[in-house]
Amino acid sequence: MQITSTPLAGLLVIEPKVWKDNRGYFYESYNAKLFAEAGISAAFVQDNQSFSQKGALRGLHAQSQPFEQGKLVRVLQGAVWDVAVDIRKDSPTYGQHFDIKLSAENHKQLWVPPGFLHGFLTLEDQTIFTYKVSNYYDKASEIGVIWNDPDLNINWNATIPEAALLLSDKDQVLPLFADFKSPF
Repeated sequence: MQITSTPLAGLLVIEPKVWKDNRGYFYESYNAKLFAEAGISAAFVQDNQSFSQKGALRGLHAQSQPFEQGKLVRVLQGAVWDVAVDIRKDSPTYGQHFDIKLSAENHKQLWVPPGFLHGFLTLEDQTIFTYKVSNYYDKASEIGVIWNDPDLNINWNATIPEAALLLSDKDQVLPLFADFKSPF
């Protein structure tokens, strides 16, 4: 397993060693010892999974303290363009984002620690996205920023026209980053 730093401190890309043969493949998706050695000491308390068609955009979301969540995200089927935005006010990379393609084919995972907004765009039909979280869901603690915020200038790597994106009602009315008050 290879765990690599990103330009945003604490945000890590995990690439498992995949063993393939005529039966298929095997890989270790989580190893507490290796993760702890890389600085991921989260105790995961909940697993979440979503199923989406191509063009579903979910995000940018987080939970405020004391219900902040670290997320270990990956794709079981299909592919996503995954985005994390640093919202730690004292961070030198505050307001910057990191993006990566996660897919069933590349087996990559992303560790998104507390203090980041997170979102993804599905690139294929029937995409199954899963994530382990370090705190329980708390609706009253939900925070977020609109996915197409001009200050964040995220390239969602989409070949889908904006009008065809599938967004929840909630995600269409999230605030701009300039109006967002980070609790971190």
